[in-house]
Amino acid sequence: LELKHTVKLIKEFNNEITEIESAIQSIMDKIDSPITTIPGISLRMGAMIIAEIGDFNNFDSPDKILAFSGLSPSTYQSGQLNNCYAHMEKRGSKYLRYALYNAAIYVCIWDKTFADYLHKKLAEGKHYYVAISHAVKKPVRVIYALQTTGQTYISAVA
Repeated sequence: LELKHTVKLIKEFNNEITEIESAIQSIMDKIDSPITTIPGISLRMGAMIIAEIGDFNNFDSPDKILAFSGLSPSTYQSGQLNNCYAHMEKRGSKYLRYALYNAAIYVCIWDKTFADYLHKKLAEGKHYYVAISHAVKKPVRVIYALQTTGQTYISAVA
């Protein structure tokens, strides 16, 4: 009896997931965002990024989006002392930070330009996750440019 109810719940959840995904698809079709033309950014991740950022006109630059998501480095200064080990602030939208971070991982897998940048950071001796946190900045700049101009993504390496 318990197994039968569990299977029934799984079927209901699958139906709800299908319904939600079709709603996301229709909303993204209406928005017609060029963000999904970037290799590695799926419909779900693109929708999550757009939903968290909202209107891109509210941001003057991609650096403001990085600060909003909490991906900008923290600064500490006291007199002549400058912080030599800057950590991420981790303020702002944790959902946007999650979406941008995961999008950067897949973009670095699917696009050679971003992958080369990631490998450059790894060659500098940075830990993988630190290198990814540096690599997040490049897709954010591309996303900002695409959203504000309405152009589609064209890879630099053919």
